[in-house]
Amino acid sequence: MNIVVCVKQVPDTWSEKRLNDEDNTLDRAATDPVMNEMDEYAVEEALRIKEMHGGEVTVLCMGPDAATETVRKSLSMGVDKAIHVLDEGLHGSDALATSLVLSAALGTLADSGGFDLVVLGSESSDARMSVVPAMLAERLGLPQLTFAKEVSIDAADGGGGTVTIKRLTDDGYQVIEASLPAVVSVVEKINEPRYPSFKGIMAAKKKPVDTKSLADLGVESADVGLGGAWSAVESFETAPPRQAGTIVTDEGDGASKLAEFLASKKFI
Repeated sequence: MNIVVCVKQVPDTWSEKRLNDEDNTLDRAATDPVMNEMDEYAVEEALRIKEMHGGEVTVLCMGPDAATETVRKSLSMGVDKAIHVLDEGLHGSDALATSLVLSAALGTLADSGGFDLVVLGSESSDARMSVVPAMLAERLGLPQLTFAKEVSIDAADGGGGTVTIKRLTDDGYQVIEASLPAVVSVVEKINEPRYPSFKGIMAAKKKPVDTKSLADLGVESADVGLGGAWSAVESFETAPPRQAGTIVTDEGDGASKLAEFLASKKFI
């Protein structure tokens, strides 16, 4: 079974983020870059499926040169090889452009046997839109099984088969089945990602990473980046510093003071 797992490098969620004054995009140099947490669950699930059914796992990443660290982390977890889409024209790309580039990159795998399953995290911590898996499935013309908390594969000899997921809902879960190949997105309740071992980290240095440009994928630069984005930040300003809170000392009239404060803020 050939599995492709898509990963993204994002700013550390604990770091203070800011926009770049030049083009109003996220200033990634001002934050510590890390692998998107939800994608770690996707990598882990892909590896577990491989361990059960055999085959190969390829990690696919679209991002700047710094995203190599995220690619290497995936490889050190046990992924077999990687595709890194690296091109300056990708800067400022939105979700539509991202799905376009990922679908084009997946199309290059046809000569090497294609793929049976594409696995993604349900969302990225820097955007939290949860739309790329659905967009990618639409571009590929494949079934989409999103927000999976459990995945099972019934692989057929010679290719094909089915994938079944349990999708978490507010009052339980839904069972969804589709034929392979398919696109699956997973949530954090699906597994516990493994830590890269020292052996895995050393082995990752020798695993192949295929770097591709927009030209390699046949994607026009006008369709991606800031110029091809369907939305843009017109202006922004730094949030004002948080002001000190109001302390109410109870001297027998604490309740009335609290009521007066709430009334002044129009809460009551």
